[in-house]
Amino acid sequence: MRLTKFKYYITNGVIDVLPKSFFTYKKELCDDKVQKRIDYYNKLKSNYKLSKPHQLARYKRPKRHSAYYFDMMSVLRYFNGNNMFSYEFGDITEVPSEPSIVKSRPIHVDNAHAILLKLDKLRHFKFVKDDIPFLEKKNELIGRCKVSPTQVHRVRFYEKYFHHPMCNLGTINSDRVNLEWNTKKISIKEHLKYKFILSLEGFDVATNLKWIMSSNSIAVSPKLKYETWFMEGTLIPDVHFICIKDDYSDLEEKLNYYIENPNEALAIIKNANNYVQQFFCKKTEKKVALGVLEKYFELQKS
Repeated sequence: MRLTKFKYYITNGVIDVLPKSFFTYKKELCDDKVQKRIDYYNKLKSNYKLSKPHQLARYKRPKRHSAYYFDMMSVLRYFNGNNMFSYEFGDITEVPSEPSIVKSRPIHVDNAHAILLKLDKLRHFKFVKDDIPFLEKKNELIGRCKVSPTQVHRVRFYEKYFHHPMCNLGTINSDRVNLEWNTKKISIKEHLKYKFILSLEGFDVATNLKWIMSSNSIAVSPKLKYETWFMEGTLIPDVHFICIKDDYSDLEEKLNYYIENPNEALAIIKNANNYVQQFFCKKTEKKVALGVLEKYFELQKS
């Protein structure tokens, strides 16, 4: 992973200093699937004007959030330098006051001002090749994550299930919450030995949901509250992941049900695997991203 990060930052650092003439954008016709994704990420329907925008030609790399910057500029640099834009980096859990580029947004509100791009993708967009069939995996839920005292929902889950016989739980920084939960990180490969993998949202989305859905294991989560480029808001409970109640009270019941009904578990895995495939084509991903920003700029008032 360190080598991958090194390559990412070196490559993007070089690209960032290349002349604008290296990057040209020609509008293409979009099929229905591509246009549907563009309109999902960018839900704006009317003209707007930004109050304190950045001009693309004068925009400089900020001191923080380098990965966000590189990922945003990988799309922005194809457009005219006179274009104006607004953005918010980090774990965004509220809708911006005016149309802005973000990595994440809340699902169950009017979120049209939150324009999704594929930001911090090196961390968030991991997929796996899983050679272990679901039926050969352990009949347990594996869970490893960081838990902050302010993440009350995660604390509550660990308090309820840390000692449960169907759960293998641990936290990476629990000295801030509960020393008993403290454990070392384990690899994704170790996670994949289990039929069920905990995917609790953190400050915004759960980073591991994407790679779980590309595996032969099943993500277990309450109803999702936030989304990113992965379009978590389109995921269907008990179709793409096992959905448990917000108070977690039905966890054991749900795990036992899918252990006893493996065909239904396999159907969820198939649905999840099919879902993630739409993100594999680099050409399509770029076309969608360019379409999102083209719509963003076209709707701005001059």
